[in-house]
Amino acid sequence: MYVQCAQVLQYPRFAEKLGHGLAGLFANDRIEAVVSPAMGGLIIGQEVARALPEPAGSIGGGTPALFVERDASGNMTMRRGFQLKPGQRVLVIEDVWTTGGSTLEAMNVVEEAGGCVVAAGALIDRSGGKIEFPVEAQALLDLPIASYEPEDCPLCREGSAAVKPGSRFVRSA
Repeated sequence: MYVQCAQVLQYPRFAEKLGHGLAGLFANDRIEAVVSPAMGGLIIGQEVARALPEPAGSIGGGTPALFVERDASGNMTMRRGFQLKPGQRVLVIEDVWTTGGSTLEAMNVVEEAGGCVVAAGALIDRSGGKIEFPVEAQALLDLPIASYEPEDCPLCREGSAAVKPGSRFVRSA
């Protein structure tokens, strides 16, 4: 099973409501910036940042919504002139957690940039609660979905090819 949050996030009013719901989980954490891994976390990260209270000392634009992305070598990095202030309190937002890998990579980039990750959130946690993050972590929906290595996958054994639209990992038959 593959979960494609872009199908719901393409509708701005739904994205806004989901952003408000996710932001509400972190309302007491004094968030000063939201950072999301591209591509999956971009829209929901923007909506969560928009729903959060404006940080003290802000320039009037609300909570900043930044993103990290992969460079040519495949490493997650902060580009496009984005910067964090030393110690800035950051919430990392993702669309779906499967292994938590992209969220952990984003956390590392934030820390390297001087920010302080205080929490992580996702629309959906499909890990069955197996992911352990070094900070408070909450998802709007826990949706345990089995994940398999190719050699253990019942569908792969039957000759099926995995279809993962939008995933950064592409498997071919």
